[in-house]
Amino acid sequence: MSELSNLNITSARENLLKKEISSVELTNYYIGKIEENKGLNCYITQTPEIALKMAKKSDEKISGGLDIGILEGIPIGMKDLFCTNGVKTTAGSRILENFIPFYESTVSKNLWDNGAVMLGKTNMDEFAMGSANTTSFFGNVENPLKEKESIKKLVPGGSSGGSAAAVASGQCLGATGSDTGGSIRQPASFCGLVGLKPTYGRCSRFGMVAFASSLDQAGPLTKSVNDAALMLQAMSGYDQKDSTSSKNRVPNFLDYKNLDLKKIKIGLPKEYIIEGLNSQIKECWENSVKLFKDNGAEIIDISLPHTEFALPTYYIIAPAEASANLARYDGVRYGFREKADELLDLYECTRSSGFGDEVKRRLMIGTYVLSAGYYDAYYLKALKVRKLIFNDFENAFKKCDLILTPTTPNVAFGIGEKQNDPIEMYLNDVLTVPASLAGLPAISVTGGLNDKSLPIGLQLIGKPFDEVSVLAGGKFLEDSREF
Repeated sequence: MSELSNLNITSARENLLKKEISSVELTNYYIGKIEENKGLNCYITQTPEIALKMAKKSDEKISGGLDIGILEGIPIGMKDLFCTNGVKTTAGSRILENFIPFYESTVSKNLWDNGAVMLGKTNMDEFAMGSANTTSFFGNVENPLKEKESIKKLVPGGSSGGSAAAVASGQCLGATGSDTGGSIRQPASFCGLVGLKPTYGRCSRFGMVAFASSLDQAGPLTKSVNDAALMLQAMSGYDQKDSTSSKNRVPNFLDYKNLDLKKIKIGLPKEYIIEGLNSQIKECWENSVKLFKDNGAEIIDISLPHTEFALPTYYIIAPAEASANLARYDGVRYGFREKADELLDLYECTRSSGFGDEVKRRLMIGTYVLSAGYYDAYYLKALKVRKLIFNDFENAFKKCDLILTPTTPNVAFGIGEKQNDPIEMYLNDVLTVPASLAGLPAISVTGGLNDKSLPIGLQLIGKPFDEVSVLAGGKFLEDSREF
């Protein structure tokens, strides 16, 4: 049996099925690791009693050899955006500080049905609005990684920073995230992990606290590409409770192992060589291109001409949808409530105190672009540009099979460094947002380290519902690393 600290989902699963380790033993180990690493603030709510109960049940199933799930006995973290029956779900916000759902999200139910064990609910940017995990009402999350010869505290990325930091620091074997504009891929890049955003509709949104309904998509954060394939297999599937859930057949994502990449066509979009792209990230990107080429892949220069409009388009559409989705938090039906004598005062005081600055900023933007006189000028125009961005990808995929880019323009930065400049913070998503707007599957895999030993993420974007090719490309990058 491998040392517990060296396990990932794949190796832990093998040890569990061979009965070389029990799920209870494994779960107790991670409960201890969570206590040891409390300073990183990865979890909002810990559920050790529930975890041990689930682990015991998994051990009984493994012992009996019947009805063993894909993730049987595997302890994971659940982003606090997924409603969990009887367990507090906050979305990182004061307004939901004491909200306990009476139902289960489809993604979490799928995971529990496949044997996963819930260690707790991971910290996140409030309502998934942020790129550094510094907007949570429950405090910022700290990246467990450090620059070489530095004690500076770094951000883990956002909004799934709690999940990423928990996996990177060994507080769980894997964790769920949600990706609206890069909130799985960016923290994966900052924390040296694999982050997979599936095709929009691959995973049900039922029971996810909504940010932007046409963009939100659940996905895994893991230590390896194979782990990501296993988690996605457990999470995916059509759900009649979600009208945006896809009826497309769910393939065996582990089939990525059978894909021959020697004749694959890799597209390189010139528009991703943006101003401000870190030179070491650009070099890592170029090195990965050479790796694919040396393996027999055909490298094709492509153009995604509307890429420059992706970020402003996203920051019109996403806040507009947030403005509609977050209108339900009014202090009347559930959640946080401020005392007031008049109904209008109740609304104003509750929302003013219950929402953080970043959420209020985006709600104001969203309400503005949806208001009379501005709807046509901003929101409708943004929808048209979004279609053009999708068309760009559609045309590009007539020439190539996968698109290779950096995940982020920079590596992890210090906590508080960009906090006073929202625009600079939004630019962290400039390379991940286009795939989100087009609803395409994309993966971030660590391609190298910079001169300060911080991870550099590389992104592979695939055709709709072709996660198998995306995983295969990610596995090739993972196997080609020399660090």
